[in-house]
Amino acid sequence: MAVLFTRLRKGAGAVWRGYVRHPFVEALADGTLSRTAFSSFLVQDYLFLIQYARAYALLAYKLEHLPDIQTALETARALIETEMPLHVKYCAGWGIFEVEMRAAPPALETLAYTRFVLEVGFTGDALDLLVALAPCIAGYAQIGAWAAAQTSSANPYQGWINTYTGEDYLKSVDALLAMIDRVGAALGAEARWSRLQDTFTQATRLETAFWNTGWALQN
Repeated sequence: MAVLFTRLRKGAGAVWRGYVRHPFVEALADGTLSRTAFSSFLVQDYLFLIQYARAYALLAYKLEHLPDIQTALETARALIETEMPLHVKYCAGWGIFEVEMRAAPPALETLAYTRFVLEVGFTGDALDLLVALAPCIAGYAQIGAWAAAQTSSANPYQGWINTYTGEDYLKSVDALLAMIDRVGAALGAEARWSRLQDTFTQATRLETAFWNTGWALQN
């Protein structure tokens, strides 16, 4: 039922809306986003996915119950073996090849966001890390659903939007949000709610800033 995530999202207030309705997202949904802006974002997203996979591997280590450990490891493996190859193939269609993405320097926004998530994981427990990861995976599902309702088949970014409305992606979102509820109940989410909310809201701010790796080049 995603009880904890729903509370965290509500607690983030305007910060959450600024993330899911960032000008980058709106321009992507209506097809007016420039190719340069989108290409820059794709390169940084490649670099982000590497760190995101590391975060899920760390989550597996932090978790206690075997089914949850398996889920985290399967997610890390899917990121490495499925999502990243798909991302590389998609980028090639835009004339961006893996060798140049691998050599690209990470933007400050990329560094800030990924290092924050990993730091939360290293210094906190599984619940802290799950909360830090939640804005990305759940936010993209919300963005995908909204963008799909705004766009048309002529939108050059339709393929990207479809990724985050697909059945496999939505199943992964449901699995993570259910895990947050389970782990939250086991590790006493209520007793440290303020810290969890701070982590979630800060991760949302950093996710919002990550759009700027593309949006800064829009004009």
